Amino acid sequence: MNSSHKSNLTTITNTIQEESCVVDIFLDLISENRRGIKKGLYSVCSANSDVLIACIMQAKADNSILLIESTSNQVDQFGGYTGMKPADFVSYVYSLCNTIGFPKNKVLLGGDHLGPNAWQHLPAQEAMSNAKVLIEEYIKAGYLKIHLDTSMYCKDDAGDRKNPLDDNIVAERTSFLCKVAEEAWEKYQQGNPKPIYIVGTEVPVPGGAQEKEDEIIPTSPKALTQTVDSIKYSFSQTGLSDAWTRVIGVVVQPGVEFGDDQVFQYQRKNAAGLSKTITKFDTLVYEAHSTDYQTESNLKALVEDHFCILKVGPWLTFAYREALFALEAMEIEILGKDNPNLSKLRDAIEKSMLEEPRYWEKYYLGDEKLKLFKRKYSFSDRLRYYWPMVEVDAARNRLFDNLKKYRIPPSVLSQYMPVQFNQVCEGLITTSPKELVYSYIQIVTGKYSRACGLSS
Repeated sequence: MNSSHKSNLTTITNTIQEESCVVDIFLDLISENRRGIKKGLYSVCSANSDVLIACIMQAKADNSILLIESTSNQVDQFGGYTGMKPADFVSYVYSLCNTIGFPKNKVLLGGDHLGPNAWQHLPAQEAMSNAKVLIEEYIKAGYLKIHLDTSMYCKDDAGDRKNPLDDNIVAERTSFLCKVAEEAWEKYQQGNPKPIYIVGTEVPVPGGAQEKEDEIIPTSPKALTQTVDSIKYSFSQTGLSDAWTRVIGVVVQPGVEFGDDQVFQYQRKNAAGLSKTITKFDTLVYEAHSTDYQTESNLKALVEDHFCILKVGPWLTFAYREALFALEAMEIEILGKDNPNLSKLRDAIEKSMLEEPRYWEKYYLGDEKLKLFKRKYSFSDRLRYYWPMVEVDAARNRLFDNLKKYRIPPSVLSQYMPVQFNQVCEGLITTSPKELVYSYIQIVTGKYSRACGLSS
């Protein structure tokens, strides 16, 4: 790294106050990544309590920090689809940390796609007004990592929707929201660390592609440069030069994506130019979205190529669903398929998804047989929205109760959860249903942990 890069990274670190151990560690990881050290951090994008507990347990075992993010759809000033406002989500995460004995000062909380995303159907002025309150509430609640995303068209924006929104409009709206964040910090968080920022966006919509695609083209170095330059210029024109020193990442498309039944694995050679270009910008690394279902070797390659922050979300709840379906299969084997006390978890899920189709119907296309298949097995995992629903939650609890009451035979565990069978044999976990579920999710988090150099 040249002296100017070192100087700028030192400036960032000095700007963030000393008491923020988690931010210091995060910035050190970024600095190391830019120097070619194979270090990164994965970002957990989920509000599922069992998923979060498994991730907290992973971080505790690794003795690492943990980055947890809520999206603008999950958590907002109106409650989002989780019913939680930003302050609620912070309290929720910290309460889960307390149950595991994980210090909250090792949790870095981030807000993802913060901007007019949830209000694209409104005129720009109204959408940005809502986004302003959204940003204020996130900062007030104590979030430190803020992804400013204004890349989406609002109702009255001119332009071809098949093409990205004009860079100048994106830059102007990004700097506006950054100024909101800075002013909110002055009002509510003085004495605490200043926010750090991520800018830019991936090409597909958050949460996976909605249509079958032939290939995913990485962002071009030219488009990256134009995006960064336009946002940096807008910051300088609006008195945000200090805030720019805390812009530490940019979101691009590295050529990875997933849909219902397809996963586009990272093609390193296709992103070589993009990987090299980021080192021209002081302090910046890439944040890679939609890295779900990548091979561990590809996750490692992404980290090595300066995609330092790896987002993962649906893969975690997909693993959660796999674990619960495996538990239900064991329940049927143990109790018998005609036992009236069976949890009937899958039936409860299907019933809830049919009665409340808004979370999947515009995403899952095809005939009824195909839709049935996708509701259970799609990589997009729209099923994740249904776990909190009353009937599904009751069925899951009944499943856990049944498997606690009736011992899971080792031979049956080996059939449906061979990795967990080995762990039970080694005395690492018990056959407690929740322990089995946490362990199953950690198959995924373990891949990210090793890819990011957090564990061996």
